[in-house]
Amino acid sequence: MAMRQYSDLLLMGFLTILTVVFIKTPGLNLLEFLLMAFIPGYCLMAAVFPGKNDVKGVERGALSLGLSLALTALTGFVMKYTPWGFSLTSTLLAVSAFTVVMVALAFIRRWRAGEEQGFSPTFSLNIVRNHFRGRSLEYKVLSVIIIITMVLAVSATLYIMVNPHQGDKFTEFYILGENGTAADYPTNLTLGERGNLTIGIVNHEYQRVDYLLVVKSNNRTLSSENLTLENGAKLEIPYNFTASYADKKEMKFLLYRLPDEEKVYRSLNLTVYFEGG
Repeated sequence: MAMRQYSDLLLMGFLTILTVVFIKTPGLNLLEFLLMAFIPGYCLMAAVFPGKNDVKGVERGALSLGLSLALTALTGFVMKYTPWGFSLTSTLLAVSAFTVVMVALAFIRRWRAGEEQGFSPTFSLNIVRNHFRGRSLEYKVLSVIIIITMVLAVSATLYIMVNPHQGDKFTEFYILGENGTAADYPTNLTLGERGNLTIGIVNHEYQRVDYLLVVKSNNRTLSSENLTLENGAKLEIPYNFTASYADKKEMKFLLYRLPDEEKVYRSLNLTVYFEGG
């Protein structure tokens, strides 16, 4: 079979791999749109219907749109119940894996169909004209309305998936006691006794954020640490402290959102009493 008859599958595979390689690169919304709106459905159609007479060109294109929308929505729904969770990246990767499998299957089935019977990708306005030739005016108008409606539905759905509604942006900042709960804080200690805490940070800012975590006691800095969290990431840091003399410590846990090192973004306070042994 001439390589030209595989050109559509080669193109679909190339675009899929290109999307995966540059999945973190901004400004490639067109590739993402094609991967979710057309490519997986087209490859599925190519695998299921390898013959040129199985499904005609116009119907093949329309079904590719509808199937792609259904596959993308179903994939996103399934990803919610996997360890990777639902996100644009996880959905694109899952759809890409499915598409690559369908491309390989379509190659095999089209090769088995033979050069004479296998589907060969061709496009021209004559195909569209021949499809509507002899049809009634009502059929032509209805077909155009259906195509426009399908394109708008696919575009709107994928736009929502690519640009999901964002809730309030915030960062969780908390301290936990020795038992890992918001209780039993080490507030009364003897000299030399160690107090144990856990400092927790959860990023709900819908973007990667750089933080500066500072711990102070009576206005003296005890520790300072730079941290970076991806959106949705959670970090819990064990922290312990002691005192060498009987005193009351006013401990402050300060979180800055960089690059602003002047304004405290989140803060927590804990009063600890140290008594002589």
